[in-house]
This record gives sequence, C-alpha cells and structure tokens, in this order.
Amino acid sequence: MSGGGERRAVVTGIGVVAPGGVGREAFWELLTEGRTATRRLSLFDPAEFRSQVAAEVDFDPAGAGLSAREIRRMDRAAQFAVVSAREAIADSGLDLATVRPERIAVGLGSAVGCTMGLEEEYTVLSDQGRNWLVDHEYGVPHLYGYMIPSTLAVEVAWAAGAEGPVSLVSTGCTSGIDAVAHAVQLIEEGSADVALAGATDAPISPISAACFDAIRATTARNDDPEHASRPFDRDRAGFVLGEGSAVLVLEEKTAAEARGAHVYGEIIGSAGRSNAHHMTGLKPDGREMAEAIGVALHQARLDPTQVGYINAHGSGTKQNDRHETAAFKRALGDHAYDIPVSSIKSMIGHSLGAIGSIEVAACALVLDRQVVPPTANLENPDPTCDLDYVPRIAREHRTDVVLTVGSGFGGFQSAMVLARPGAVAHRRS
Repeated sequence: MSGGGERRAVVTGIGVVAPGGVGREAFWELLTEGRTATRRLSLFDPAEFRSQVAAEVDFDPAGAGLSAREIRRMDRAAQFAVVSAREAIADSGLDLATVRPERIAVGLGSAVGCTMGLEEEYTVLSDQGRNWLVDHEYGVPHLYGYMIPSTLAVEVAWAAGAEGPVSLVSTGCTSGIDAVAHAVQLIEEGSADVALAGATDAPISPISAACFDAIRATTARNDDPEHASRPFDRDRAGFVLGEGSAVLVLEEKTAAEARGAHVYGEIIGSAGRSNAHHMTGLKPDGREMAEAIGVALHQARLDPTQVGYINAHGSGTKQNDRHETAAFKRALGDHAYDIPVSSIKSMIGHSLGAIGSIEVAACALVLDRQVVPPTANLENPDPTCDLDYVPRIAREHRTDVVLTVGSGFGGFQSAMVLARPGAVAHRRS
C-alpha cells in the first residue's frame, strides 16, 4: 500500500479483443482508420432472423495463447476476458510477482454471462429442444460454471494470481463502465493496489438474436452490413450486435509513477443513475444521464468546459441517440456544441456489457495519442442530433479530459471521466 495522502487510480495497461482485430493496436488502427467490422452474421445461420448482421471477432483461442484445457473449460466470453487480461498485464510492464496477491483485485462486468456456452449445452441436453426434461449426463464437465456469471471474473483472477477482492458487475449495457468504476473505488479506499478491470460479452447466439428481434432493437439493414451501424444518422434503423472484451490494469498512482510505468490516463470521476421508468424506454429529456455526468464531473472537481471529447453511447437507435444528445446539452450547457463526440459502435457494434470497458479503453488511447475516432457511416445527420459527432474521419484533437457514457436496459445510466496524466490538478471532494 502507498503512503499517506489521497489514493488515485491510473491506467497502466490495456488489453482488447474486439471485432476487426485481436489486440490493442489492431483495435486502435481500426478505429482511427474509420473501418467497420460489421458483416453478415457467420457464427450461426441467421436466415430465420429479422436482423442478420453482427460485429464478430475473428478469434482463434489457441492462436491467442490459450491452452487446450483452457479452451475446453471456458466459454467464449471467458476466453476473451483472459486474453485481454494477459495483454493488459504485459502492456503494463508490471511484474505481478512483486505485488502481494491479496493486494490484487479483479472487477469484471458482463451483461449476459456465458450465453453461448449455455445455449450450446441446452441444445445438446434437450436434443435440439425436443425434450422438456433435459438429460444432464450429456452436459460438459464445466456446465455449472457457465451458469454462474462470476466464473468470468474467477478466470481472470486465476490468470493474474489475484487473491484480493474479485467481483462480477452485471448492470446491462453499463456493466463495463460500472465494473471499472468499482475497481477504481477499491484502489482509492485502499482495498487493493492493483486491479484488473473491464468487461466481456459474447452474446452472438440464436437466443440473443431472437430477443432483440422481438423488440426490434437491432437493425434489419441486412443488404449492406458494412453500413448497418449508423449512430446519429437520419437513416439509422437500430443497433448491430457485437462481442468482445477489454481489460485495464489499474494501479495506485504514486506506486505506478515510482516504478516508471507508462500512464495512459487517470480515472477521476464516475457516477451511475437509474431512470426507474421502463425496461427499454428512455425519457426524451435525458435527465438521468445528465445527472450522472454532472455527478462524475463534480467528483472530479471539473467544470463542464474542461471536457474535451465525449465518447457517446451512440447505439444507433433513434430513442437513444436523441436522449443522449439532450443529456449532453443538459449537463454541459452551450459547451456541448464545442466538444467533439463520436460513437465507436459505428465500427465495432454493440457488445452489450463489454462495450463500456472497450470504450473506456478507447478513451485512454485518445488521451495517450490525441486522436479522436470518428463516427463511421454518419452521412445524413439527424437534425435533432445537432452536436459535433465527428463524421467518418478521425480527427487529431488535443484534449486533457474525456467523458464516456453508457445507457442500459433497465434504465441504467453511467458516466466516467478520464484525464491525461498531469493535466488536471485533482482532489476528491
């Protein structure tokens, strides 16, 4: 544990598994080139579904370094998380053997847990759905683990030798932001000195497709998959389902600086709110998201005019895009019109609980490299979404403070503020 004074959490390592490429650099290259990883769905035959496009990860678990036993044991979501965690640890340059294991924490998020493994096993156990009473003797040895979402966090803890607090946060599509925020709190309160924080989801399965088809949330733009995800565009028609993972290494700031770590950024504020309104519906004034933004900025002791970039939730549904635009205006005032905003879901789809952590990773890279990713496919802006949504082409842009937000089924609204190292004089209120 560090000495006296305020404890602060910084990002020293980033690992990403995302559509378009496995690894942090492949992810960043796709974003800054404005390429899309959306395509016709290939993980199963989508012919019977309304939405037949997805943002899939081209993932070879053995090629990513997983052993045969790990591949047999882990659901796809767990594989993503472990591969991301290993990359983040390597990127941090931190030798975890030098850290007391009880001072290493894990905070992982997931919206739908081991969906793919569960569905595959149910199909086998029920004989393709023909038997109401399933025969457990046909199940794989690790079926129980698929049913317990915390298994995902446990796998990351095993990979890191973490014996400190280990948790699984599941708050729908804000799970990634909320899990990172929880891990930050563990460092700030002194419960851990190092935390592996992020989220994972691999939801591209028939049951997920059927659920989103039923509420018409996903796009039916099947004839042009590459341009199907169109946040803030007049011609958008719903989101594109994605998958992936991001894990960050968070360290106590003083200790990270003492060992000469490369610091991507500091997480200086976060907040969550609920609209207590509707499972999928959003109030048009964006009040709850605006409240979360305001509290996160207050926690960071920042004025709204200090925000230099916003990573939007930007799912590509009319309801969400308009709600979010209203929230930015409500929370940031006239300054909202001066801030570059973009949605990376236009390129990598919406990976449910994982996307929040992937977006936090993107924000840390924005601070480190001073480039803002674009909103791909934004060709005909919705006139009601009248902010600077950085269309199609990445933009070099100096920024010291970035804001990322998330919105999830159930009324969850979350916000997080990150700052470039040394750019902001900061003390907690």
